[in-house]
Amino acid sequence: MHLSDITPLECMYYWEKNTPDDIYLRQAHNLEWQEYTWAQVADRVRRTAHFINGFNLAPGSRIALWSANSIDWVIVDLAIMLSGNVSVPLYPGQDIHSANYILDHAECDLMFLGVVDQSPSIAAGEIQRNIPKIAMLGCSIDCEYSLADVIREYAPIADSPIPNESDMMTILYTSGTTGNPKGVVHVHGTPGKVVPRMLEEWPVDHLPGQRERYFSFLPMSHAAERIVVEMGSFYLSPTVSFSEGLTTFGDELRSVQPTLFFAVPRLWAKFKAGVDAKVPAAVQAQMGDEQKAQVRAMLGLSQAKFVITGSAPTPIEIQEWFINMGINLRDGYGMTENFIDGCIFNEEEPIPGCVGKPFKGSEVKISDEGEVCFKGAGLMHGYYKNPDKTAEVMIDGWYHTGDSGRIDERGNLWVTGRLGEVFKTTKGKFVQPPTLENEFGGVAILGQLMIFGHGKDQPMLLTNLSEVGLASDKSREEMTDQLTQALEQINEHLPTYEKVAQMFITKEDWRIDNGLLTPTMKLKRRQIEEHYNSFINSHLGGAAVVWED
Repeated sequence: MHLSDITPLECMYYWEKNTPDDIYLRQAHNLEWQEYTWAQVADRVRRTAHFINGFNLAPGSRIALWSANSIDWVIVDLAIMLSGNVSVPLYPGQDIHSANYILDHAECDLMFLGVVDQSPSIAAGEIQRNIPKIAMLGCSIDCEYSLADVIREYAPIADSPIPNESDMMTILYTSGTTGNPKGVVHVHGTPGKVVPRMLEEWPVDHLPGQRERYFSFLPMSHAAERIVVEMGSFYLSPTVSFSEGLTTFGDELRSVQPTLFFAVPRLWAKFKAGVDAKVPAAVQAQMGDEQKAQVRAMLGLSQAKFVITGSAPTPIEIQEWFINMGINLRDGYGMTENFIDGCIFNEEEPIPGCVGKPFKGSEVKISDEGEVCFKGAGLMHGYYKNPDKTAEVMIDGWYHTGDSGRIDERGNLWVTGRLGEVFKTTKGKFVQPPTLENEFGGVAILGQLMIFGHGKDQPMLLTNLSEVGLASDKSREEMTDQLTQALEQINEHLPTYEKVAQMFITKEDWRIDNGLLTPTMKLKRRQIEEHYNSFINSHLGGAAVVWED
């Protein structure tokens, strides 16, 4: 059983009344779990809303929520709804420049602050908008208020107002791959029209004594985590366990053994690399069901009924590896602009690389230009204060994604890349980077991958070493031989214009804090190429495999 056709706030009222003693949220600390029932969560939400109301903000005021995931994230989000205001989440890894842009653009009046990467900069006064700050769980900065004090000192409000479905609920700012982030507006009525339809298609349920288990670690400021995990929990009422951080992540996941799990490609690659580092490929090839079950338990996925990958393409060989291990890793495809009301591969056996059919009630088509377009109840109400950009992507009721794709004879969607990422070589041939990057996804010692080559004779690869590569006892010469051989084998079956001329190995990872990844872990392709421009140009036309010194 799950709820439908009501707002998230009404879901809280329902579970608060009907299942007050059910454990809803769990917070990890030193590998121990603090558990909170629906009654306790709702009580904290009501106290926090009372506090917010004390600022006498105009209805629909914007309130920033800048924090890593925790029980406080959900409590504050619901409290902002209950107070009649609009949440503006920021990514934990948001840089100061874009954070200042968002706070100013959204005209935020308050900011709830938790664990964020920019704590030293915030403490140094680099936030330009002068607004009250409220410390959440894990906040290391002196704030005017503390959520712990709020919950202790304020009484819970008794009212249970029902939001107007057409009123703004949240502004989700995009990660800003190019230019300033855009604020995607969603209203209170959208989740109830979208999330229940997703749950109907997934093997999840709410039964007495058999509730689902979710594990939350990706930023809830990202649309996928917020909708799959947080919004999904409002309508289904699983238990949601929050990771304390990377140090204890693996042990926490093994402890929870979630029944539904969502992660991004980079984590799937790290999972596989961790197993590869302990178990040689030859041994893995001989594994039986019992040994594979042990691997699933070690990863924390022994009881996962529905496992989703999304946000970016997962290399085919990595997806095939998980499927072979008995973990049916399914591609999901949606975007902030359509409340991830897109596609997912729902059939029993996933086809690696295929994102499947649209959710019931959502429509997909390919435009004459080869662009993937969506229509459905999840579509945004526009970009905040940006009607021109809205008009560029919302045409005749269809959202134009900017992705290229095709629909096969079975009605399944295949996403082939970003229209803006396609480049042309000097030979006049167009190259789709994701297609070639996928070819190198099975090279175990390689980590992040980026194909480039606009205005050059042939495509080239920028990459770095994976955890397996970094842990290898092979010399650089031996790894060079291994990579040269892999390059030759991959090039052997590629068309002449797609053969990769050189492989450039960088010293460091591409991260959010060095400006080479967006907060949602997408490659900032232009910035990466510019960052390594001198390294590339000084070795053009040289050895097939080049290492950054």
